[in-house]
Amino acid sequence: MALYRAHVLICHGTGCASGGSPKVLETFREELQKKNLDKEVLVIATGCHGMCEFGPIVVVYPEGTFYSQVKPEDVAEIVEEHLYKGRIVNRLLYKEPISAQKVCHYKEIPFYGKQHRIVLSNCGYINPDNIDEYISRDGYQALGKCITEMSPAAVIEEMKKSGLRGRGGGGFPTGLKWSFCAASPGNKKYVICNADEGDPGAFMDRSILEGDPHAVLEGMMIGAYAMGADEGYIYCRAEYPLAIKRLQTAIHQATEYGLLGANVLGTDFSFDLHIKEGAGAFVCGEETALMASIEGQRGMPRPRPPFPAVKGLWGKPTNINNVETWANVPRIMLQGAECFAAMGTEKSKGTKVFALTGKVKNTGLVEVPMGITIREIVYEIGGGIIGDKKFKAVQIGGPSGGCLVEEHLDLPVDYESLTAAGAIMGSGGLVVLDESNCMVDTAKFFLEFTQRESCGKCVPCREGTKKMLDILTRITEGNGKPEDLDTLQYLGEQIKATSLCALGGTAPNPVLTTLKYFRHEYEAHINEKRCPAGACQSLLRYTIDPEKCIGCTKCARNCPVSCISGKVKEPHVIDQEKCIKCGACMANCPVGAISKK
Repeated sequence: MALYRAHVLICHGTGCASGGSPKVLETFREELQKKNLDKEVLVIATGCHGMCEFGPIVVVYPEGTFYSQVKPEDVAEIVEEHLYKGRIVNRLLYKEPISAQKVCHYKEIPFYGKQHRIVLSNCGYINPDNIDEYISRDGYQALGKCITEMSPAAVIEEMKKSGLRGRGGGGFPTGLKWSFCAASPGNKKYVICNADEGDPGAFMDRSILEGDPHAVLEGMMIGAYAMGADEGYIYCRAEYPLAIKRLQTAIHQATEYGLLGANVLGTDFSFDLHIKEGAGAFVCGEETALMASIEGQRGMPRPRPPFPAVKGLWGKPTNINNVETWANVPRIMLQGAECFAAMGTEKSKGTKVFALTGKVKNTGLVEVPMGITIREIVYEIGGGIIGDKKFKAVQIGGPSGGCLVEEHLDLPVDYESLTAAGAIMGSGGLVVLDESNCMVDTAKFFLEFTQRESCGKCVPCREGTKKMLDILTRITEGNGKPEDLDTLQYLGEQIKATSLCALGGTAPNPVLTTLKYFRHEYEAHINEKRCPAGACQSLLRYTIDPEKCIGCTKCARNCPVSCISGKVKEPHVIDQEKCIKCGACMANCPVGAISKK
């Protein structure tokens, strides 16, 4: 086995790959060969490090030097200065957004300071296409322990003790869910991984599959052993080609090593695993719709009971957990339930992975202990609001979640606290909003998504969300009526109570929470025909200050509808009837004479 004095880890997740990391990796190998360092320095493609905004990311070990936004043309300098001469390339170091200080080492970056990476512990550290690297970090030891030393009942009992709850949104106790499937009679059972991550801005599951696919496989095999299943499916949306490719590689490697297939590790336990590519329907994230899709039917929910644990895929007992839930299982079984249960709160154990996006300085993938506050996530991990603007809200839980406001900044992030505040944990999307975001328009954006993704099977979701969306559209266009607010409240409550599945049942959440916390913004749109945030196009007016205008004609020349008139060196005027409110005039004015109201 070759020994190397340094390792260069290059993020090869979707975010960094789209930013050019494959070319960076290729250039590293070329430059190392030129310096005759290719036998001393190993270059490795890894999964996501989390700081997606600063990619492509390169980390050099053993020091842990963290380089951000590395381009192919930067590689020669890193090889020459750092790997050949031993000198840090300061200009490529990560710059902390609050202090503006350069940070040299990976572990010193504040973004990672409050994180506790359990599920993401291998992401960014190992080559996900190499099973040996997963095994070197205790991979498949938990599987071996379970199938050779523990009974299926003992495995389920350990899961119950851990307190792990489903990370797909509902937060149902995982061990209890497993026990239902295990108790169902039948000699054919299935386990399914729900990787149909469809929330706008969410990329938690994708990053885990891209960075540590074997953890998901191992978790599913442990669950299958505990529940008596011999076959499983990973339902992954086709828009995740890199995740699917790495899953295919992982399944092939695990089969070759005797860790998957017939008589795993020489025992009586056998398990086959398949990948089903979804077509991108958000409703297929609902478990009964997901199973219908696997069976070749249109993905539409069905009433429950019977629950999947009794009658699931092809009428057989079935257990469904999401990617993050399965990825937690090997750690729990290897380290013990007590170790996992020691993290988090009394009723919400362990950690949670979030996709932190929106108006925050450090966007990316974070894993934090349950019970951490929203303030800590936004300001200490996220670095605060871009441009140091005023925090307005966080939309947590994706389009099925709800908005939480400044008074909730110190709210602990756990299932019970979020539900009590009117939001949900969801799969883990966390969108930060600032003073420039219109909350009416935000609610409309998320409702547009859920209404479009409704399968149409039940009337409350199909017709109710359409009616709510029509009302929100009228309000943002300045045509709302005072009674619209009571109608929105009534419709939202009825849809929640009567929809067939969780998609419809949670679709009104963004509207109901913004009505609760930002009613004044709705009233301003309706009563004053004004958008306080200046975001709703139909309510905007662009005006030219005659005292500032120098008559340069730039605004008129860049207006796509020729609605600006005026002579050279004289103040110009905007025809409000013709203006399409594109903002081109304001963007091109050299003296700031044009304002948006």
